[in-house]
Amino acid sequence: MRRIAVRRLGLVPYGEALEAQRALAEERRAGRVGDVLLLLEHPHVITLGARSDAARSNVLATPARLREMGVELFETGRGGDVTYHGPGQLVAYPIFDLRPDRQDVHRYVRDLEEVMIRATSAFGIEAGRIAGLTGAWVAADKIGAIGVRLSRWITSHGFAYNVTTRLEYFNLIVPCGIRDHGVTSLARLLKREVPMAEVEDAVVKAFAEVFDAETAQG
Repeated sequence: MRRIAVRRLGLVPYGEALEAQRALAEERRAGRVGDVLLLLEHPHVITLGARSDAARSNVLATPARLREMGVELFETGRGGDVTYHGPGQLVAYPIFDLRPDRQDVHRYVRDLEEVMIRATSAFGIEAGRIAGLTGAWVAADKIGAIGVRLSRWITSHGFAYNVTTRLEYFNLIVPCGIRDHGVTSLARLLKREVPMAEVEDAVVKAFAEVFDAETAQG
């Protein structure tokens, strides 16, 4: 059975988390650590996917406006377009080796969607998929976005799940380059505040189920 070490890190600047992922991916590739799941939040930041020129065109705010609002801008090596991260959003970075039995990129993305769908259902909300799009959706609104990187079957980056996220910050961008759908959060759907620890617990449980794994603090 796969074993996942879960590290709950709290609020971590995006640049620090990027370096931590790179280092862990190398450790995982060398076999010095097992599979690791990082759970954290970021200060306000907009990140651009691998096709950064196309993604940059979906940033609606000017550099001056971003500075005024205290929002950083980062280019990343993940897939996907442009997204926003900020306090109240649970970010999951799985550093997994998909070998020997899960070497399928499409399946991996669907598995991350399933984790978010199951975590949402733990709070009595039905989430699902929209054909042709990635992420987890409640009706026509996205509650969780996915942007991953795989290098020789070692995963990094992952998903961002809106818990108590300030959704007005998504107005600074065209989220994931998709203009005809909105965004939502667990707090908006439940009409109450939701403790992040409860959502982390639900996400860890869903990872264990979807990846047929044991989890432990690590």
